[in-house]
Amino acid sequence: MYRNSRGRPGTVLAAVAVAQFVFALDQSVVNVALPAVRTALGFAPLDLSWVVHVYALTFGGALLLGGRACDLYGRRRLLTLGLAAFAACSLAGGLAQAPWQLVAARAGQGLGAAAAAPAALSLLTATFGEGRARVRALGVWSAVNAAGGALGVLAGGLLTQYAGWRWVMLVNLPIVALALALTAAGVPADVRPARRERLDVPGAVLATGGCGLLVYGVVAAEWPAVLLALVVLAGFVLVEARSAAPLLRLGLLRSRWVAGANVLVFLAAAGQFAAFYFVSLYMQQVLGMGAAATGSAFLPFSVGVVAGTLVATRVVSARGPRAALVPGALLAAAGLAWFACLSPDGGFLTDVLGPSAVTSVGLGLVLAPVAAAATTGVRAEEAGAASGLLNSSRQLGGCVGLAALATVAARRTGGASDPAALNSGYALGLAGGACLFLLAAAVAVLVLPRRPAAGPTPVVTEKHLEGTRS
Repeated sequence: MYRNSRGRPGTVLAAVAVAQFVFALDQSVVNVALPAVRTALGFAPLDLSWVVHVYALTFGGALLLGGRACDLYGRRRLLTLGLAAFAACSLAGGLAQAPWQLVAARAGQGLGAAAAAPAALSLLTATFGEGRARVRALGVWSAVNAAGGALGVLAGGLLTQYAGWRWVMLVNLPIVALALALTAAGVPADVRPARRERLDVPGAVLATGGCGLLVYGVVAAEWPAVLLALVVLAGFVLVEARSAAPLLRLGLLRSRWVAGANVLVFLAAAGQFAAFYFVSLYMQQVLGMGAAATGSAFLPFSVGVVAGTLVATRVVSARGPRAALVPGALLAAAGLAWFACLSPDGGFLTDVLGPSAVTSVGLGLVLAPVAAAATTGVRAEEAGAASGLLNSSRQLGGCVGLAALATVAARRTGGASDPAALNSGYALGLAGGACLFLLAAAVAVLVLPRRPAAGPTPVVTEKHLEGTRS
């Protein structure tokens, strides 16, 4: 437990959950609103996708920097600053009058989320020691993370149809206000260490630039940018190996828990993003459902994720993360394989509801354990770096996987726009997502230990609270 008299574990969990919810919500809430955004602001067809992609680019690219910064400068401070920046950019996006203004606002949202998200997750690992309490807290974090993504589609459809597209941005303001109020009420004050390490500036530049280039290159299909990103990331590894105060201590990756969990979440995120993307398009472009109806159709998905997370929390407490990760990944793979059988003459009840239930429960079984696995055995002073790494793997996996599967689906359709051709492309993309979850299950079996090593639960003790409270 985080031993600080000002810290309230229940309020910390609530603040972190609300913050994570709004970050996940914003990854999907604009998708259904894109046609209305294009009409209102005059986006060129090829530029419209950057309303979605630029958020993922800045969010994923800056996560390692955000994670290390919260270790050095304070979790509460980074959480507060990140949330405030996110809210300011949401307001700017809601008031945008030109395409560039909305894209810039989305980029700013991503940077704010990159500062706050690692701080939020590291607060959980610092507040709740390893064991049942942490598993339950991470279960809540995982449930709201997945539910935010699924409910974002619902909220986007309802807001666009009944309030206007600008509210997909403005809806963030009251949610962020609640997160900030909870942070002020219950999150413990940051502790100023007796000796503060310097931020690894070369590592920060290389990590942020490399991740950003990778997302850009894959999304825009600019393969020279992908190659350059790999060169930059290789340079990052070399710099970190020689740095006295690295942005990411490479020894952290020697842990089978940390390395395995990050590979697994990369694959699972790619499959999850594909499910949202292709199923949403199938309902609108093939079944002819409207924005509000499409959003409402994702409600069973949200319920399934929460149900899977509740089951995972009990399984992980009793038998360890791998006991939930393997069946969860296999169940999600089965659900996406079922989705891949969708028909151009189908309907919601026959082609969407059943596979949604199976996929969502499997996803819930994966999300809570993978967060617990990625922070198992991590020292308190590296909690932010581990959290940033996990979030970065998830963002990069989602972006890279979705871009690759969308390209495969587009090649299958061959540019045709009739329902049968589109259905064929979406089915292929969903089958690819199923394969990614099968790979995730293999990683869980081959890399992750069966159970965490026995030993004392690390906590934040008075030794970690030396210095002056800020």
